[in-house]
Amino acid sequence: MASELESEVQAIDRSLLECSPEETSGKWLQATDLTREVYQHLALYVPKIYCRGPNPFPQKEDMLAQHILLGPMEWYICGEDPAFGFPKLEQSNKPSHLCGRVFKVGEPTYSCRDCAVDPTCVLCMECFLGSIHRDHRYRMTTSGGGGFCDCGDTEAWKEGPYCQKHELNTSEIEEEEDPLIHLSEDVIARTYNIFAIMFRYAVEILTWEKESELPADLEMVEKSDTYYCMLFNDEVHTYEQVIYTLQKAVNCTQKEAIGFATTVDRDGRRSVRYGDFQYCEQAKSVIVRNTSRQTKPLKVQVMHSSIVAHQNFGLKLLSWLGSIIGYSDGLRRILCQVGLQEGPDGENSSLVDRLMLSDSKLWKGARSVYHQLFMSSLLMDLKYKKLFAVRFAKNYERLQSDYVTDDHDREFSVADLSVQIFTVPSLARMLITEENLMTVIIKTFMDHLRHRDAQGRFQFERYTALQAFKFRRVQSLILDLKYVLISKPTEWSDDLRQKFLEGFDAFLELLKCMQGMDPITRQVGQHIEMEPEWEAAFTLQMKLTHVISMMQDWCALDEKVLIEAYKKCLAVLMQCHGGFTDGEQPISLSFCGHSVETIRYCVSQEKVSIHLPVSRLLAGLHVLLSKSEVAYKFPELLPLSELSPPMLIEHPLRCLVLCAQVHAGMWRRNGFSLVNQIYYYHDVKCRREMFDKDIVMLQTGVSMMDPNHFLMIMLSRFELYHVFSTQDYGKRFCSDITHKDVVQQNNTLIEEMLYLIIMLVGERFSPGVGQVNATDEIKREIIHQLSIKPMAHSELVKSLPEDENKETGMESVIEAVAHFKKPGLTGRGMYELKPECAKEFNLYFYHFSRAEQSKAEEAQRKLKRKNREDTALPPPVLPPFCPLFASLVNILQSDVMLYIMGTILQWAVEHNGYAWSESMLQRVLHLIGMALQEEKQHLENVTEEHVVTFTFTLKISKPGEAPNNTPSILAMLETLQNAPYLEVHKDMIKWILKTFNAIKKIRESSSTSPVAETEGTIMEETSRDKDKAERKRKAEIARLRREKIMAQMSEMQRHFIDENKELFQQTLELDASTSAVLDNSLVVSDMTLTALGPAQTQVPEQRQFVTCILCQEEQEVKVESKAMVLAAFVQRSTVLSKNRSKFIDDPEKYDPLFMHPDLSCGTYTGSCGHIMHAHCWQRYFDSVQAKEQRRQQRLRLHTSYDVENGEFLCPLCECLSNTVIPLLLPPRNIFKRLNFSDQPNLTQWIRTISQQIKALQVLRKEGSTPNTASSDNLENMGEFHFPEGFRPDFHPKNPYSESIKEMLTTFGTATYKVGLKVHPNEEDPRVPIMCWGSCAYTIQSIERILSAEDRPLFGPLSCRLDDCLRSLTRFAAAHWTVASLSVVQGHFCKLFASLVPNGSHGDIPCILDIDMFHLLVGLVLAFPALQCQDFSGISLDTGDLHIFHLVTMAHIVQILLTSCTEENGMDQENPTEEELAVLALYKTLHRYTGSALKEIPCGWHLWRSVRAGIMPFLKCSALFFHYLNGVPSPPDIQVSGTSHFEHLCNYLSLPNNLIGLFQENSEITNSLIESWCHNSEVKRYLEGKRDAIRYPRESNKLIDLPEDYSSLINQASNFSCPKLGGDKSRAPTLCLVCGTLLCSQSYCCQTELEGEDVGACTAHTYSCGSGVGIFLRVRECQVLFLAGKTKGCFYSPPYLDDYGETDQGLRRGNPLHLCKERFKKIQMLWHQHSITEEIGHAQEANQTLVGIDWQHL
Repeated sequence: MASELESEVQAIDRSLLECSPEETSGKWLQATDLTREVYQHLALYVPKIYCRGPNPFPQKEDMLAQHILLGPMEWYICGEDPAFGFPKLEQSNKPSHLCGRVFKVGEPTYSCRDCAVDPTCVLCMECFLGSIHRDHRYRMTTSGGGGFCDCGDTEAWKEGPYCQKHELNTSEIEEEEDPLIHLSEDVIARTYNIFAIMFRYAVEILTWEKESELPADLEMVEKSDTYYCMLFNDEVHTYEQVIYTLQKAVNCTQKEAIGFATTVDRDGRRSVRYGDFQYCEQAKSVIVRNTSRQTKPLKVQVMHSSIVAHQNFGLKLLSWLGSIIGYSDGLRRILCQVGLQEGPDGENSSLVDRLMLSDSKLWKGARSVYHQLFMSSLLMDLKYKKLFAVRFAKNYERLQSDYVTDDHDREFSVADLSVQIFTVPSLARMLITEENLMTVIIKTFMDHLRHRDAQGRFQFERYTALQAFKFRRVQSLILDLKYVLISKPTEWSDDLRQKFLEGFDAFLELLKCMQGMDPITRQVGQHIEMEPEWEAAFTLQMKLTHVISMMQDWCALDEKVLIEAYKKCLAVLMQCHGGFTDGEQPISLSFCGHSVETIRYCVSQEKVSIHLPVSRLLAGLHVLLSKSEVAYKFPELLPLSELSPPMLIEHPLRCLVLCAQVHAGMWRRNGFSLVNQIYYYHDVKCRREMFDKDIVMLQTGVSMMDPNHFLMIMLSRFELYHVFSTQDYGKRFCSDITHKDVVQQNNTLIEEMLYLIIMLVGERFSPGVGQVNATDEIKREIIHQLSIKPMAHSELVKSLPEDENKETGMESVIEAVAHFKKPGLTGRGMYELKPECAKEFNLYFYHFSRAEQSKAEEAQRKLKRKNREDTALPPPVLPPFCPLFASLVNILQSDVMLYIMGTILQWAVEHNGYAWSESMLQRVLHLIGMALQEEKQHLENVTEEHVVTFTFTLKISKPGEAPNNTPSILAMLETLQNAPYLEVHKDMIKWILKTFNAIKKIRESSSTSPVAETEGTIMEETSRDKDKAERKRKAEIARLRREKIMAQMSEMQRHFIDENKELFQQTLELDASTSAVLDNSLVVSDMTLTALGPAQTQVPEQRQFVTCILCQEEQEVKVESKAMVLAAFVQRSTVLSKNRSKFIDDPEKYDPLFMHPDLSCGTYTGSCGHIMHAHCWQRYFDSVQAKEQRRQQRLRLHTSYDVENGEFLCPLCECLSNTVIPLLLPPRNIFKRLNFSDQPNLTQWIRTISQQIKALQVLRKEGSTPNTASSDNLENMGEFHFPEGFRPDFHPKNPYSESIKEMLTTFGTATYKVGLKVHPNEEDPRVPIMCWGSCAYTIQSIERILSAEDRPLFGPLSCRLDDCLRSLTRFAAAHWTVASLSVVQGHFCKLFASLVPNGSHGDIPCILDIDMFHLLVGLVLAFPALQCQDFSGISLDTGDLHIFHLVTMAHIVQILLTSCTEENGMDQENPTEEELAVLALYKTLHRYTGSALKEIPCGWHLWRSVRAGIMPFLKCSALFFHYLNGVPSPPDIQVSGTSHFEHLCNYLSLPNNLIGLFQENSEITNSLIESWCHNSEVKRYLEGKRDAIRYPRESNKLIDLPEDYSSLINQASNFSCPKLGGDKSRAPTLCLVCGTLLCSQSYCCQTELEGEDVGACTAHTYSCGSGVGIFLRVRECQVLFLAGKTKGCFYSPPYLDDYGETDQGLRRGNPLHLCKERFKKIQMLWHQHSITEEIGHAQEANQTLVGIDWQHL
C-alpha cells in the first residue's frame, strides 16, 4: 500500500514539475478575467502540492509551491525572469533609513536611558553597536519577540537616531517623495493586480470558517475523502495534559505526542490524524471527552485536507508578500494601498480591517505571520502608518474586546501593535485630537469593569476566576493609555486642549469609581471570618500610578489646562463628598479658648476606605498651582475661595488615622488583608500617589485654616480629644490596672499624631510645597536610605520610586551624597553616605518604616559616638515653604499645640503619676527643636520692615495661666535635663536649651527694646559649658597617655619576635598542619634526601594517634588493630581530559589496564579528612540507610545525597562522601626483607624479571593444561630452569587485621564501581587496576592545580589534601594483599611487557598511547606481588628504582618522538653535555625509525623541550614516592620560584643529565628503543596518519568568555534548537567546559539516558564531564552546576555590572562585564573537583533546591 502511495506521489511530482512558470504567467497576461484565471490555477494545484499525507514535508512543499504557484506571480510582476527583475528593482530603490528588524524571542535589545524618548524605543544589537548610545547609560533586555528595531526613527530618540549603517541612507531624503516614481507604469499595474488578488485570496482563506467546503471559486471537481483532525493551541491546558490525551486519542508513542504538543505550542495548530472523516471524528471525540472535565476542552476540528492545503498556502503567500516588498519601497506602497482600500461593504471592509477583526479566531502561526507582514509593510511606510493608526484607533474597542475574551497571550494578539503606534508622539497627538483616543481607551476600560456597588464604585468582592482572568487582560488598556501619554506635548493647540480635557473628564469618572472602594469596618469581638479581596483594587491603583502622575505632568505644561483640570477635579470631589456627609451629625469642640464646628465621626466605628484617588489628584494639582505660580498669577480664575478646608482634609485624615490605629493594634481582628493594604499604602510602588499625596492634602488644608481648629479636628479624629481636654487624665488611668491596653493604645495614638504633625511641618521637599527642585527630593531620599546602612545600587534603586520611564533619577545625584566601595571576590559594591551629609538626617523622615527608623537611629547615634560628638539627633535645617503653604509653620506655635506639648512634658516631669512613653517625649522634643530652627531661620532672613511673627521662644518661656499656674515649657525642659530616667534624651534637651539661648541673643541684638529675661539660665549655661570643657581636656590627656603606652608595648613585642625567630617559625608551622609536623621534625639540613632506591633515606617509624569523630576515642594506627577510615568521595572526572568524545561502549568488557595519555576519563578521589573507626562508620551508614528507607515511604523528594549509590554526608562537616579510605602505616616497610647480596644493575634486573615472568607463564600454561600431561610437555618442564631463589609456589601471609582487610576491599570495590560505572564485584580482576589508576589520576590533578597557581610542589598543602593523598597512595600500595596474587602478577607482566617486549602479549598499545605516570604507578604497586616470591635477595627498593628509570626513559623517548621542532634553532657556540647527549639519542631514534623522524634540530632546543616535557612527570613521581615511602621533601622544593629541576632529580635519584640513563645502560637501552620505535603505530604517527599527545600537556581551562555579556546573549539568540530546526531555543545554555550551546529545559531536546528522560544539559554532562557539568544559562545570566541526575544548584555568575552586582534573571538590564577573579574562582572549583561538594552544601543549606527536577534541565 505504502509503495503504491509513494509511486503515485512521485508521478504527481513529475507532472507538476513539467509546468513552467513562464508559460503560466504568459497565459495570465493574455487573460481577460485575471482573477478567475489565477483562482482556477490555485484550485487545481494547491491541493496537489500541500497536505498529501499524515506528515508534512515542508522542504518539498516549499520547492513545489515556489515553482508552480509563486513562480508565475514573480514572472508576472517583473515581466521577465525574476532572477533579473528583482535585483533591478532593488537597485533603483533607495534603501530605507528605518531599520525595522523584527525581534526574535530572546534576542538582545538595547535602550538608551539618556536618549530614548520612552523605554519602548529599542535598537537591535547591530544598530546599537554602530550608534552613539553604546557609550551612554544603556539598558539591555532580551526581547519577548515581536517588536522591531527603532533605528532611524527620529521620533524615538532625543539624539543619535541613526546608527552608522542607516546614517548613509539619510543623506538625500527629500520631503516624503512618492516611492512609486521608481517603478514603470506597467509594473505598477501588474503588481497591483497580483497583490490585490493574492492578498484577497489569503485573507479569505485564512478567515474561512467552514470545515469541509471551500469558497465556490476554489472548489475542486472531484473531491477526495481525506480529512485532518486538527488540534489547536490554548493557554489553559498544560503540556502534560495534551501529551497524555494524545497518547490515548491517536495511539502514538510519548515521543510522537511530545512532538505534536511542541508543534501545537509553537505554531498554534497541528494535525494529529489523517484519514477519512469517520476516523478523524473518532479521535476528536476522545480528545474533547478527555479534556473537558475541569476546564473547557481543547479545540479540535476535523477539516478537509483541501482547506488545510489552501490555508497553508495562504500563510506561505503572506510571507512571500513580505519578502517581495523588501525589494522596493514602491512595491511596499502598493501592498499598503491594496490592504487599506475600502472593500465593497463599506466600513471595516478593507483587507487589513478584516484580518484585524478576525484576529482572535486565527491560530497562533497565522497571527504571527500576518503581524510580521503588517510590521514590514504598514509600519515601515510613514504615510500608511498614519492611515493604519487611524483604522486601529477606530476599531480599538472591538479589538480590545476580542483580546479580553481570547485566551492567547498578549504578544499573539493584534492589540499588541498598540505599542508600535501609540508610542510615536506625532501619531499619539493626532489620534487624541482626531479620534479622541484618550476617551476611547478609558471608556473601553470602564466598560469591562462592570461590577459596581450601590454608590457606583468598583466592586471586586467575590471575584470569580473568569472575572479575575478578564481583569488581568483589561490591565493592558492602562498600558496603552500610558503609551499615549508618555511623551509630553511641547505646544498645545485648542483642539488638543479640548480633547485632553475630555479625556481628563473620562479619567475623573474612572477615579470617581475608585474613590472609597473596598471600604472596611473595624471588627470588634471576634476575628474576621473571610479575608476580603483587596488585591484587585491595589493592582488597579498600582497600574494607574504612573498614569495619574503623567496626567498631572500634562496639566502642568499648560496654564489653561491646569486651571480647567483643577476646577473639574474639585467639582468631582464635591460630588463624591455630597454622598458621604448625610448621616453624620455636626458637633462643636472647644479647647484653649478656641472652638470649631465639625462632624461626629469615629474611624474605629464607621466605614473607612484607603482608596481616595480623586482627593489625591486634587492635592497633586494644588501643588502644581503653587509650583507653576498660577495661584499667584490668576487667583481670580481659581475657585480657591470656594474650597472648604475641613472637607478637603476629612478623608485623607481618616486614612492616616486608620494607619495609626492599625499600628496601635486596634484592628488586629481584621486579619492580614488590612495589614497588606497599609503596607502597600506606604510602599515605594504606591506611596507617590497615595501616602505622599495625603500628606500634601493635609498641608493644603492646614495652610488655609486656623491651625488651632485643625488640631482640634485632628484630636477628635484620633479619638484623643478627651485625653487632652480632661484634667489629670493620665493620673486616673495610671492607677487603674484594668485599662492597661487602652492606655497603651492611646499612647501609640498620641505618638502617631505627633509624628503626623512633624510630617506636616517638616515634609517640604516636593517642588511646589517647599522651595526646592526635584533633585533635592531624590538626594534626601538617598541620604535617608543610606543612613540606615550602606546599600548596593540595586537595593537603592528598589527603595526609590520609579517614574514612567523606569528611571529614579538617582545616578545624577548619587555622587554628591555617597562614596562607592568596590566588591571583593564575593559580595556586591556598596554606596556609603558621605559624612558631611549626616547633618541632613531627619529621624522622623516620613518614608521610614518602623524598623528602618530604629535602625537608622541606632546607626546615626553609633556614628556620633565614634566621632566623639554628643548623641543628639536634632531636626535638620529645612528649606522655606512656598508662599501658598507658608502659613503651615504656625501650627507649631498655636495654643493647642503648646498645650499638648506642655501636657506631655508635665507627664514626663511627674513621671510616676502618669501614663506616658519616651517616644512621645522624643517627638515633643523634636517638634520643639523644629520650631526653634524655624524661628532662627526667620530671624536670620528677616528684612528691615518685616516683623517676625513667629515667636515660639517667647511662648515657651511664659508660665501657664491661673488657676493652674503650670510651669513654662522652658522650665520643665530644664527640670527634665537632670532627670536620671531620661539619660538618652539628655543631649537633645541640652541642644534645645543651647539653641534657645542663641535665638534669644539674636532677638536681643536686633530688637531695641530688650525683653525682660531671667539671667539665671544663661549663667547656669556658661558655668556648665566651662565644666564640660574641663572634662573634655582631661579626657584628651588620658587618651594620649593610653596611646603612648600601647605603642611602647607593640615595640617590645616586635623585638621579642626578632630575637626568638626560630621559636616563632616553629609555632607557625605547628599551626599550619599537624601532619606536616611529623615530616618536618626529621629534617636534617645537610642530609640529601632520596625518595626511592637502595639509597633511600631511612625514616624512623612514626607512631600515629588519631581520634574518631563519632565516638571520640583515640587510637594508634597499627597493622593489626581495628581499621580507622577517612570519609572519601570517588568520582569520574574529565578535568584533565584531552579527548572528551571517547566513549566506553560496554563497561563490562572494557580493560582499563593502560591509561591513554589523553586521560579521556579518570577516577578522582577526594576527602574532607575526617577520621572514624570502621565499625563506627558502618553503624552510622546503616542508620542513614534505614532513615532513607523510612523517608522514602513518606515522601519522594530527592535528598542532597543518594543512599542507593552508597552516598552519605560526613558526620562532622556534611561533606558529600561515597566511601571510606582505610588509614595505614607505610605498607612498603611491612614487606621489606633484609638485603644481603649486591643489587643488580638495570640490565641484570630486567633479565632476572623477564625470566621470572617467563617461569610464571610456563606455570600458568601448565596449570591450564589437563592433568593427563603428554610426555613432551614433561620434557619441556625439565628443560626450563627456575631463576635462582624464585619460589612461585610461595604465598605470603597477609599482615593486616580482618577489619583493615575488609576496608581495603570496601574502598577498592567502590573505586571500581564508580570508575567503570559497573555493579560492584570485589573478585573482578580490574579492581586493583582501578585503585592504582585513581591514585595516579588524583596525584596528576593535584600537580596540575599546583602548577596552575604557581604554588611549590611541597609547599603547605591543606590538611585534607595531604591526608587524602597519603591515605590513597598507601591504600593503593596495600591493596594487592586482598587481591588474587596471580591476577596482580598477570597485570604486572602485561604492564612490564609494554616496555620490555616478550612476545607473549599481543594486544599491547604502542609507546605513544600509554600515559607513563599511570604505567609507573601500576608497575611499582604491582611489583611486590612478584617480588614476594623472589628470595634471591633483590630488594623492593631496587625494583622501584629500576622501574622508575625504565619508565622515565620511555617517557623521554615519547617526548622526543612527539616534540615539534622549531627549524631555525639558535645553536649555542659550545653545547653542554646534556645537549650533546640529547642529540646523540635523537640520532639513534632517527636511525631506528627509518629516518621518518624530522631532521635533527639544535641540541639546545631539544634539551629545553625534554626538560619542559618531563617536568610534570617528575613532579607527580616526587609526590607519589614521597607519600609511598614517607621520605620528607627537601626544603628547596618547599618554596616557589625556581623550576626545581635539579632538586627533583636528586630527590628521585636520577642523574641531572637525564640522558645519562641511556648511556649507563646502553647495551639494553638500544634494543628497547628499537623495539619501541618499530611499532607500526609509531610509523603511522611519523608519517602523519594519526595524532599523538604532545608534552607537556596544557592544563585544561574553562572556555574564554567574552568581556561584554551582550555578545553572549546575541550568540544565544542566533542559536536554534538542534532538534526542531528553525525554532529558537527558549533556554539556551552554554557549557563552560567545552563551549557547546544546548537547548535546555524543553521537551524537544530530551534524550533517554539509562532508561530515564533527561534534558539536554544532563545528557551533556555525561558525555562531556562524566556526570559533572558547569553551565551558564544565557537568558538568566546564572551559572548552573549539575552532578548526576538529581543534584544541581545555581551559582553566582562571573558577570558584574558597573556597580559590582550580578544580575541573575537580567531583571535590571545594566550592562554586564566579565569579572576575571570570579571566573577564576569557578575554574578553581572545577580544577579541584569541588563541584559536587558545592552542590551538596548548597542543597543542604537551601531545601528548595532539592525540589527542582535537575534532570530535565
